[in-house]
Amino acid sequence: MSTNNTQDDAAEEEDDDLQYFVRIGTTDLDGTKAVERSLTDMKGIGKRTARIITDVASVDRHATFGLLEEDEIDSITDAVENLDDHIPGWMTNRREDFFSGDTDHKTGADLEEKRRHDVNRMKMIDSYKGVRHKRGQKVRGQRTKSTGRTEGTIGVNVEAIKEEAAEAAEEEE
Repeated sequence: MSTNNTQDDAAEEEDDDLQYFVRIGTTDLDGTKAVERSLTDMKGIGKRTARIITDVASVDRHATFGLLEEDEIDSITDAVENLDDHIPGWMTNRREDFFSGDTDHKTGADLEEKRRHDVNRMKMIDSYKGVRHKRGQKVRGQRTKSTGRTEGTIGVNVEAIKEEAAEAAEEEE
């Protein structure tokens, strides 16, 4: 009976120390998940990048994110902010930026802002992709004959056809 009480006490103490949300940059990450998995919730960070971040920060990637010490969270934050220094150029998501020519790895709101800026630039210069974005059509060459329809009903409305046929029959009589 005493072992159950000590386990319950340890679980309660662990819950007291748990941060349910850990903020990195402008993103709140889930503190109940493992570090590697929680990092993938950030835009611009996938599984491979999350693994590199945990290796650079020298943090156990399977540890619960909310139970980490402040200095470990700070080292993860530094690794995310200075990600360009730790990954090869082919792994970045902004290779040879159009305006600056730099190779960067953007995360979070910065990535969304750059993407929105790129789409607006394509719209302004009336490139093929920009025109497709303007019209709200598919951009990457997908089929549009039968998919991607946004208005109207799909298929045949049998009830409307029966009503029209009944009205036509009544008019004939």
